[in-house]
Amino acid sequence: MNAFFVLLVVVIANICRGLHDNSCNVVPKDPYIEMGSTAKIVCQTSCVRGEIFWTLNSRPINKSLSETINSTHTVLLLKNFTHHSATLDCRSAQTQQVVGGTIIRTYSAKPGNISCLLYYRDLSATGMDQDFTCTWEHQADSTVKINYTLFLVLSSGSQIEICRSTVKTCTSESHVTEIWHDKSSVIVKATTVGWEADSDPYELNPMHILKLNYPSVKVTVFSDHLLVTWTPRPFMNLTKYNCQVKYYKTSLFNEETPKVLNTSQIFEMKLNVTNKEVESCMNYTVSVRCAIDTAPWSDWSQETTVLTKLNMKHVRTRLWRKVAELGKNGKRKVHVMWEDIPPTCEETFYYTVKHAPYDADMTGENSNYTCGNTACNVVLDQHAHRVNLIVSRNDAVIAEDSVYVPATEESLFRVTDIQASSHEGNIVVSWKAPDQPVSGYMIDWTHNGHEYYWKESKFTNATLFDLLDKTPYNVTITPLLDNRTGHGTEAPQICLSNGDPGKVAISDVIIYDKSALVRWSLMPHDACSAAVIHYKVFYHAQTGPPLNVMVDGEMDSVLLKDLNPNTEYRLYVEAISHIRNTTKSKDMFFTTKRFDPRLIVGLSVFGTIIILLVLSLGSYCVNQWKKFREKLVPNPGLSSVGTWLPPSQQKGVYVQPFSEPSKDHYDQVYTEDTLSASTPSLAADCNGNADRDRYTEVFSYTTVTPLPEVKDDKVAEPPETLNSSCPGESTIFLFAESTLVSPYRSQAFLETPVPKTGKQSKCHLGKKQEKIITKTVYVSLDMFEQDDVR
Repeated sequence: MNAFFVLLVVVIANICRGLHDNSCNVVPKDPYIEMGSTAKIVCQTSCVRGEIFWTLNSRPINKSLSETINSTHTVLLLKNFTHHSATLDCRSAQTQQVVGGTIIRTYSAKPGNISCLLYYRDLSATGMDQDFTCTWEHQADSTVKINYTLFLVLSSGSQIEICRSTVKTCTSESHVTEIWHDKSSVIVKATTVGWEADSDPYELNPMHILKLNYPSVKVTVFSDHLLVTWTPRPFMNLTKYNCQVKYYKTSLFNEETPKVLNTSQIFEMKLNVTNKEVESCMNYTVSVRCAIDTAPWSDWSQETTVLTKLNMKHVRTRLWRKVAELGKNGKRKVHVMWEDIPPTCEETFYYTVKHAPYDADMTGENSNYTCGNTACNVVLDQHAHRVNLIVSRNDAVIAEDSVYVPATEESLFRVTDIQASSHEGNIVVSWKAPDQPVSGYMIDWTHNGHEYYWKESKFTNATLFDLLDKTPYNVTITPLLDNRTGHGTEAPQICLSNGDPGKVAISDVIIYDKSALVRWSLMPHDACSAAVIHYKVFYHAQTGPPLNVMVDGEMDSVLLKDLNPNTEYRLYVEAISHIRNTTKSKDMFFTTKRFDPRLIVGLSVFGTIIILLVLSLGSYCVNQWKKFREKLVPNPGLSSVGTWLPPSQQKGVYVQPFSEPSKDHYDQVYTEDTLSASTPSLAADCNGNADRDRYTEVFSYTTVTPLPEVKDDKVAEPPETLNSSCPGESTIFLFAESTLVSPYRSQAFLETPVPKTGKQSKCHLGKKQEKIITKTVYVSLDMFEQDDVR
């Protein structure tokens, strides 16, 4: 057992030794060396075949700096290493892979870059009542505690300890006298547990390191300038001073860089009230600082704020006007405007506007208007006028100006081809000059029709500054000629920049089972809303991925396809402008149908049509069946065969209705034979002459005359025929012969014969009728199928 354990230990040791021999590494790891010293680094290359090379901060190092000891170790020597921190890598030349690496950091044993300062403890301090402070730099290991000592080295070579510190600065209130009276220097000693180092000497010159206290300052206001005076503290005779005066508009401190003016050996300065230095009636803040020759600057003095006075020589009204269209009453409104005298001026000013006809010979009204500080509205007729502005103070006129208003119909020049565009936050306007020579151009612009801005230009282009963003501007160009003006021309409305697209709102969603038709509308925000070039419709189900579809900006609807039936979707529409600004509609939720409603509607319509057809057909069949069931079957007992008058004589024919049906089981029918047997002749006229040739046998169509009532075996007398051949003529009853021939004979119209004299006439026929012999016969219903039978 013991032998086995020993063998296992030996095997493991050999394996570990083999692994160690095949490992790669760089030593030492992360060394911390002194700045400027030599770094020695070893690369163990047991796991690499072939040569290796070094890189410092990923840059190859010259091969001459490395030396290969054997096949597994290479040594690199970096002399005078001055990097504060650098990454060193050992790489395989064959595979370019990093074998190992380390980070080299440096420290400086000697403190350096020493600077010292002499300064007074407070404003009342004079002479040698000063403090002495020195600072330095030292790149040392932050994990090691370092103590610093500041020494004053006198001209004799002796050292005086001034102060001690654990940071890189030190202050002393003593030994200042030695600094002033002896040519001296200072050194800094750095001390650690393991080492100590002294800095190089830093020579002291008191006049080069003395920092003065800030001076006392006084500002006096005059009508045309500010006078700034100051006194350095402490003041030293025969000393060269440098001073600086800083001033700025109090209201614009955060928007404007303060101006600084330099002076030398002068303790006062005039700030003139001009457009280049300071303006009238404005609050200015002033401060001063000074220094001796090349010594450090003192702190800025306490700020002094004063209000400048109005300089009469620089009052500029810059009078201008805007002329409205001529009204129906022959008058036009003129908006007169000028540059305001700053309202911060403590004095009171009065503004008066006068106007008169431009031509002396023209009669017109002269009017005076007392106006506000910046603008005034006057009413003029269609003629040319001269408008004058008078600015006064304490009844003294301090400024005057005038402007020309042309006549409505006056033929004057204009500018043409006005172009306006936005560029880098400003509006650039250009135009084409008129053919006539001009002295300049007046450009005025407004964004609301009430507040106007204007400027004069000598060129055919101008740049408008300080404009409101996303606001439409109206710009007008008017040419100037000496003391007259032309007609103004307005440029197309222009925006400094376009805003977001208009507000988009979903107006309707028509929902199906697998699709939805979405409609929306766009409501522009304002005149500067950006044009929409695309709409993007976003939609997604709660369990599905977000989907979207892009449509053109001119569209206002889209059909969403491939939706899931009976699923809730979230929907919104996004409008996108050409500058990629977007606006988004409110979210809308909809649920698709389980089935396509269009199919349901189609099936409903189709089913309704089928039901209507079935109902119509059934109703028709029922009506036909009712007609068939309700059709009257004539009682043969009520029928008789008689002659029917021709169509020319049918009008007014009296047809006696059927009499009461017979109660016998078989009705009686009178046949033609029966009638022939009892009648001596077929027909006779009123004189008893028979004319057989005048009669036809029987016509196909006729009207059946009802059988007369029979009482006591006699036939009742039939009613008279209206169109008989003679008065009182009666209808003759025809009876069929009793033969084997079918008794159902067709009937036809019977022509009325021409009356002739015969043995027996119709007039006497009724009186001589014999007793009728009846027979029982059947009548076919086919007679009712004739078209004209009722």
